[in-house]
Amino acid sequence: MDAIEVLTNLDKLEVCFQPIFSADEHVVIAYEISGKLIVDNKQPNLNSFAFDEDIPEEYRVEVTHKIWDLALSQLKGEAKDFDIYLPCNANLLVLDYGESYFDIIKKYIPEDELERIVVVVSEHDFKGAFKELNNVLRYFRTYGIKIAINQVGSESHLDYINMLSPNILKLNIAKLSYESWGVENDLFTSLSTMARRIGANMLFEGIDSVHQLQFAWKNGGRYYQGKYLADVHTATIPRDQLKESFKEKCKQFISAEKRLLEENYKELKSLQSILEKSIHLIKPTSDDTNQLLALAEALDDYSFRLYICDEEGFQTSPNIMRVNDKWHIQKEAINKNWSWRPYFLKTIITMRNNQSGVFSDVYSDIDTGEMTRTFSLPINANGYLFIDISYEYLFKHNIFR
Repeated sequence: MDAIEVLTNLDKLEVCFQPIFSADEHVVIAYEISGKLIVDNKQPNLNSFAFDEDIPEEYRVEVTHKIWDLALSQLKGEAKDFDIYLPCNANLLVLDYGESYFDIIKKYIPEDELERIVVVVSEHDFKGAFKELNNVLRYFRTYGIKIAINQVGSESHLDYINMLSPNILKLNIAKLSYESWGVENDLFTSLSTMARRIGANMLFEGIDSVHQLQFAWKNGGRYYQGKYLADVHTATIPRDQLKESFKEKCKQFISAEKRLLEENYKELKSLQSILEKSIHLIKPTSDDTNQLLALAEALDDYSFRLYICDEEGFQTSPNIMRVNDKWHIQKEAINKNWSWRPYFLKTIITMRNNQSGVFSDVYSDIDTGEMTRTFSLPINANGYLFIDISYEYLFKHNIFR
């Protein structure tokens, strides 16, 4: 169906509503609108219509306006206990500084209820001057309208998102490799950190299974959307339709997570005890390479590298590193400074004040590229031992947390 056919059949347009659920109340807290048009057994994708640059801008604007107008008119008589997500193409939104879109909102939503409106845009396909988009969205926000950034992922410009200070970050879980370690996992971590910093909530869409729902819950998602919970409807659904079943699933998630965290805690405490016993027995120092080698051999099942630094981050010992199942002395590492590493100095201060060992978070080792975590322990007044735990041990004992 070409653009003219779409425009001449807009009287057959139906609006659809996809429920959005919350993690804290387990009820429907919002609907995202879309349009559906069926003519002669043909159903064009109206979601992609607005982004098809082969279609004149005025046609695309007209269709988006029609969807917004019809949806808001249909919701006007509904209860006021949910938000309304209104997707649009940011490139079209800025053509008239958002005025025509805002006029449609004000036609149906009183000024004291504008905080229910969430304008959904995608920043990474915006082709204009970013300042223009920022000004339009800032204007909307002055009236209480919320902003959601759509399709946040590897193509997103995190600095632009940070500047926009959106209320919601929408992540399509179906397009992300949520079961793997590596780039995608780091992306989730970065997005979660940014969301907390700018005060945004994370909305996971495309949830088609209980495993995806659990992943979204586990990774800081406050809002959820997808066929597993509720498909697109041509009308709203009862607010508490899934309340009890959703609550039960969350209880299962909580129970499973607590069990994993408890196991993780016990594994780390056990490993810490093993490491500290070997350290106290051998009493390694920077100037005795034989002691360091003896410690490395004692920890052969647990570590692939160890070394000693002072509290300013200067390495005072060589690396003792296992390569091809043999321990090697790497003297070239002496005097290298590691204070530039994130949390290094914070870890030093923690160890110095608590006089106890500290495990780092999981990270990718620069030299080997494998996932590891480091155990650090003060061994004298200005010496701190660092033991890098092998991937094999982390994997075997499932302590990637």
